[in-house]
Amino acid sequence: MDRSSLLQLIQEQHLDPENTGFIGADTFAGLVHSHELPLDPAKLDMLVALAQSNEQGQVCYQELVDLISSKRSSSFKRAIANGQRALPRDGLLDEPGLGVYKRFVRYVAYEILPCEVDRRWYFYRHRSCPPPVFMASVTLAQIIVFLCYGARLNKWVLQTYHPEYMKSPLVYHPGHRARAWRFLTYMFMHVGLEQLGFNALLQLMIGVPLEMVHGLLRISLLYLAGVLAGSLTVSITDMRAPVVGGSGGVYALCSAHLANVVMNWAGMRCPYKLLRMVLALVCMSSEVGRAVWLRFSPPLPASGPQPSFMAHLAGAVVGVSMGLTILRSYEERLRDQCGWWVVLLAYGTFLLFAVFWNVFAYDLLGAHIPPPP
Repeated sequence: MDRSSLLQLIQEQHLDPENTGFIGADTFAGLVHSHELPLDPAKLDMLVALAQSNEQGQVCYQELVDLISSKRSSSFKRAIANGQRALPRDGLLDEPGLGVYKRFVRYVAYEILPCEVDRRWYFYRHRSCPPPVFMASVTLAQIIVFLCYGARLNKWVLQTYHPEYMKSPLVYHPGHRARAWRFLTYMFMHVGLEQLGFNALLQLMIGVPLEMVHGLLRISLLYLAGVLAGSLTVSITDMRAPVVGGSGGVYALCSAHLANVVMNWAGMRCPYKLLRMVLALVCMSSEVGRAVWLRFSPPLPASGPQPSFMAHLAGAVVGVSMGLTILRSYEERLRDQCGWWVVLLAYGTFLLFAVFWNVFAYDLLGAHIPPPP
């Protein structure tokens, strides 16, 4: 039964004869069972939670419509949060007889979401189509590009020291600032196998679960915002340096996820979370340290400045600001939140400043940039 048919049945049964705008939860639940309506168990749990957050055990009609149509407003989530302690069902960890894929979905739910109600909602609503194609496609494209340049240059580690590497049309180079696509396409190039392996691993381990839960649009926006912020930050703070690697996007995803875990520490049920948090911070810090070392103390003779490390830091800032706002808004409309507009305004202001900086500041400051390859 589709949404329109279900709403028509509600009206025919006169569940709200006095037009108060509220419906008894027990009455509606009985209607669902008597007509054998295909309503997800998670939605029935949330219906009970909504009723328990109301003194008379009723549900607002609009909230019921949102529940049926899988929409969750801020007021809806607050009502759910108020009644979640009295949910009648056990946690997802007690679900018996799950197949391999459903166990993986359950694992993702416990890795990403801090609230049991959200986890049940995601578990029962999740569909395998469409799959998380964005992060997988980006990672595959990065691997293919790396293999092509590795075979062409016959160099697999520290590729940036090869004189032909910087001639790629994908690399961001300060001498090619007018070629705007380079501010994004540099994410497909990498210093070497070590940087590619680190980024690809994080994209698959963190990016794919985030995309499964929050969707392609939000996670792709966060990733690309980190990538763009990375190259623009380098063009402002390290004006002579080129940029390669997808670290801006990777650090946006990782920083957002780690910040979300910290802010919801008590609710997160992922195993060994403290140990994993420490390991993640150590690995991310080590990667930044390696990038700083290569930038200022290159181990091999180079024809020009080596790639900057500022993209890592810019991606982390995007993750803690924009990314955290996205991850804390699971199944909520971002446009309804004031914080989202504040973040967008700040990011837009940064973009506008960076554009003017790249157009005028290099000439006004007399910056001596290396000649473009």
